Amino acid sequence: MCDEDSPDGRAGACHIKPYTHGIVTPRQCKLYAIHAWAQAAIFPSVLSVLECAAVTKVVFMGTPAFAVPTLKALAERYTVVGVVTQPDRPAGRGKQMAEALVKQFARQAGLPVIQPQRLREPEAMAQLAAWSPDLIVVAAFGQILKPAVLDLPSHGCLNVHASLLPRHRGAAPIPAAILVGDPETGVTIMRMDAGLDTGPTLARRAEPIRPDDTTQALAERLAQLGAALLIEVLPDYLAGKLAPDPQDDSRATYAPQLKKEDGHLDFTRPAAELERRVRAFTPWPGAFAFWRGQPLKIVRVALARAESGAPGEVIPAEAGPVIVCGAGGLALLEVQPPGKRPISAADFVRGARHFIRAKLT
Repeated sequence: MCDEDSPDGRAGACHIKPYTHGIVTPRQCKLYAIHAWAQAAIFPSVLSVLECAAVTKVVFMGTPAFAVPTLKALAERYTVVGVVTQPDRPAGRGKQMAEALVKQFARQAGLPVIQPQRLREPEAMAQLAAWSPDLIVVAAFGQILKPAVLDLPSHGCLNVHASLLPRHRGAAPIPAAILVGDPETGVTIMRMDAGLDTGPTLARRAEPIRPDDTTQALAERLAQLGAALLIEVLPDYLAGKLAPDPQDDSRATYAPQLKKEDGHLDFTRPAAELERRVRAFTPWPGAFAFWRGQPLKIVRVALARAESGAPGEVIPAEAGPVIVCGAGGLALLEVQPPGKRPISAADFVRGARHFIRAKLT
């Protein structure tokens, strides 16, 4: 039996342990009980899956919200012996130190966590070796894995990547898919190699991009999709029944890491392109333009007609202010002035003298 009422929700005392390593969770206790039943009942297919789940030691590497569903799914089914995430960073208007969401989940689940500035640091490498993982799973970690790490686990390192590889390799695949107007994107489970998202793939699953999708909204769906796909393919992969498929490098595109200045809108560009930029850069780096020398964050827009005016000029319309673009216009729906909360464009115009007919740059 196991103690399901442990204060941290994880630690328990289990007397059915085909494998013993560190903390035994209530879920693991039930898994081991089923393992014993399957062994006695002679169900080989059930037993092989249970054995893989019971004895496979996994190290997880990830940082933002996108990575949390994958870590949660692994922790519910496998022995996660350690978590590696990025160091705490200043965040918010007050620049207070904030923990990554992966770290928050790991602490609540009672999982060991390390936060090296660089994974190659001797202390980090020593801890990885001490954990002795059979598998490393990576999801939006934010650091490149060197060969010494890639070669450490017997089953290699798997990455949950938020695109249909080889399209949109790199650090920002979700904004990239929205920016170029892709009708769909998806997730790929890839066995990592020394290149930038160049490793052979195990599985892909597509997800339509909706007309109003922001990076935040799309990432939430892809995070769940990626976690589910990983859990689906892991048993066959660990059993040696799933062969990785090499990528076609001739079809590769790249999604470089975004910078704050990428959010600056150029109104000489077509409105359709700028509308995608606003959605792609939500929540970060955020789309903005300058008015009276100060950045005005453009939170939500819609395509609109603009038959007169110069690019960047704000003209009146029945539904609210419209910014003239190189082709067409953008109807402002929501903005955020410096140091303030987002407000509707209609409310902003009522309190901002001379905004109509102003020129945004």
